Amino acid sequence: MYAVKKTHSSKELFWLNWFLACVVLLLAGAGYRFAASRLKILIGTPIALPVPLSAFPEEAHGWTGKDVPIKENVQRVTGNDDFLNRLYINKLRNQMVNMYIAYSARPRTMSGHEPQVCYPGAGWVHDSTEQSEVLSLTGRKIPCLLHRFHRPAPETEEVVVLNFYILNGQLTCDSSSFSGTGWRSPNIEGNAARYVAQVQISSMLENSVRTAAKDMTDLILDFLPDENDKVRALEYTTSVSGDLK
Repeated sequence: MYAVKKTHSSKELFWLNWFLACVVLLLAGAGYRFAASRLKILIGTPIALPVPLSAFPEEAHGWTGKDVPIKENVQRVTGNDDFLNRLYINKLRNQMVNMYIAYSARPRTMSGHEPQVCYPGAGWVHDSTEQSEVLSLTGRKIPCLLHRFHRPAPETEEVVVLNFYILNGQLTCDSSSFSGTGWRSPNIEGNAARYVAQVQISSMLENSVRTAAKDMTDLILDFLPDENDKVRALEYTTSVSGDLK
């Protein structure tokens, strides 16, 4: 007896190939949706610093600070991974400043949030911006920008904002240094040492912001990864809120 070999007609082969193509497309679509969902979760999850900015000393070098809340809608717009907004008073020098530190392990999210953009958006009038420099307590040169704003009439309020950035442990006052395409890729691996931090110190008096920058910048750098991914604050911070005389 001879075995009868069954063959498929061209029509059957067409429908078989069509079915297999549909299965492949469905699987690819499901895989894409899963990957996109996973990426969205990764991008939307804050990347934590080894020591949170909330642990920054409330007392340091004659300054005493108190946290100032930031509205949740403002936090969502800025999209930072961590931040500190604190009012510091130095009674000995009769000085008062507001210190704002914003940390983002996705540097692209910091673009467009410069003082000369955000302050006018909040109703201030931009008067001038000049490049300057301050020496920290350890002699480190701090390149910075000094912005001056005032409230429109009939108000008479004025403010000076000292602004600089820390990019992967390096000080800079140039926001274009992290605005290139190389900084726009998502930080999928969650590397806390690939970051930019924005520092804004504001007061009515220029001398106050300069003094605070001199006293506080070395401390700020302790809480952020340096060029070797080291966070010095890990060595001496044991509580959520510490003091440093």
